[in-house]
Amino acid sequence: MTDAPVRAVLVDLDDTLFPQAEWLAGAWGAVSDRADALGLDGAALRGHLVRVAAQGSDRGGIIDQALVAIGVHPEPYVPALVSAFSGHAPEQLAPYAGAFSALERLHASVPVVLVTDGNPAIQRAKIAALGLGGLLDHVLVSDDLGGRAVRKPHPAAFRRALALLDLPAGAVVHVGDRSAKDVAGAHGVGMRCVRVRTGEYGALPDPAGLLPWKTAGSFREAVELLMPFCVREQQGVPARL
Repeated sequence: MTDAPVRAVLVDLDDTLFPQAEWLAGAWGAVSDRADALGLDGAALRGHLVRVAAQGSDRGGIIDQALVAIGVHPEPYVPALVSAFSGHAPEQLAPYAGAFSALERLHASVPVVLVTDGNPAIQRAKIAALGLGGLLDHVLVSDDLGGRAVRKPHPAAFRRALALLDLPAGAVVHVGDRSAKDVAGAHGVGMRCVRVRTGEYGALPDPAGLLPWKTAGSFREAVELLMPFCVREQQGVPARL
């Protein structure tokens, strides 16, 4: 299976196609502004939001912890601040250098399905701000399939993608930045994974037993590695899903 043809590619979003830190900076700004409107110290809160998020930006309770850090009981304020966070929808986000053209090249060769975790409204707003819609055959947000419980490495989104593509796992490669989510999730359904070493988790080593098929320094480099293996299906898989 290692050198089998690649007939479709799944692609992660955050820290794979663009730096998640860019979106988070804007989101924390929106939360800070809402905090100011509520009579809180928005600047102080923002500092603690950044500090807590640095411990792992996908961990829950970041806003609660930051409020406690500025000496405020979270309960009266969390709903409004979470709403500000979830409603952050920038008009434009910048992909990593070369990522857009690499995705264009990949999409011209094989079907591409984006597989991402998170609040569906937030993730789709990111895709719109990045201008990626026309380069994706389908978008799967794992939370649509069962909430946080089915986020990667849970197999739900990977299996759904395979069903949409009507392809076996051995013919599909996933590209993502995290061993614990992307590599583990791909391995769990019998799929190969190219790990890109970008973003918040890019410097973490590959744990024993979670070695990717290939490793790349960027999404653009990952596509370069994939292209010699990519073969578009002539039957059974349409150019657009």
